[in-house]
Amino acid sequence: MKKIILPFILLFSLQAKAQTALSGFSEEDDLNVGSDIFSDFNEDLEAAQVLEDERFYRYGRFFAVNIGLGLTTFTGNRGAAYNDNHPSFAFSYQYFVDFQNAVMIGIEYSQHTAFIDTFVQGSKTEELGAIVTSMLRPFIGFRYYVNTSDLGTAITYSNPYFVGRIEYWYQTNTFPENDNFDDQEGGGLGTGLGFGLEFPIELRKKYFNVEFLYHTVNFFDKFTQDYRQIPPDEVEVGESTNGFDDLTGDVLSVMFHYNFSW
Repeated sequence: MKKIILPFILLFSLQAKAQTALSGFSEEDDLNVGSDIFSDFNEDLEAAQVLEDERFYRYGRFFAVNIGLGLTTFTGNRGAAYNDNHPSFAFSYQYFVDFQNAVMIGIEYSQHTAFIDTFVQGSKTEELGAIVTSMLRPFIGFRYYVNTSDLGTAITYSNPYFVGRIEYWYQTNTFPENDNFDDQEGGGLGTGLGFGLEFPIELRKKYFNVEFLYHTVNFFDKFTQDYRQIPPDEVEVGESTNGFDDLTGDVLSVMFHYNFSW
């Protein structure tokens, strides 16, 4: 029986090899996908990055100078104690990494006045009167401009962005109505978070900017009790009618900038 089947097996084997040779098919072709998919992927990324860089160098901004005026106010007890002497002043320099990311360094200044018209813990025998507080804060920050290419025309035109800053608040308290008190000076580290809108006046050259920030600051006199009301049994002269237990509170600011870019 085996002798009868063997010739048929050899015949089918020879026929299969002949068909393979005629069709040009090779077993190695089954494993050959034609290219390296990882190399192709890297090449695509590099090409896209080159195109994006070329587009930025042609249409983007590289540097900007911001000159601004605005409002600075406070929450909590500090907000209740202070009258804000508007406006606040701002100046900053900005470097664009690409279309959406920018780093900045700058400085802002504001002034505020508190009126202590009664006896308090820090002055039990005479009224302090006006206390003028100057706030000077240098900062470094980061802006992230939202990609508005798929959004409406109005949103695209406004160039919305998010901003984060690290600040150092130099504070000086002066007593213009009372020469018996020395100036008080100190500093505190703070952060600012918010968002802004940037409207073009002349593309790549001039912009108008409005920025809203919420600041948390560790003021040196944050927990002072100098302006606290004196209990009736401790009053030495006159009467202590009001006061502030401390000067806790955060900061709110709105700044309007004129932006020069190149």
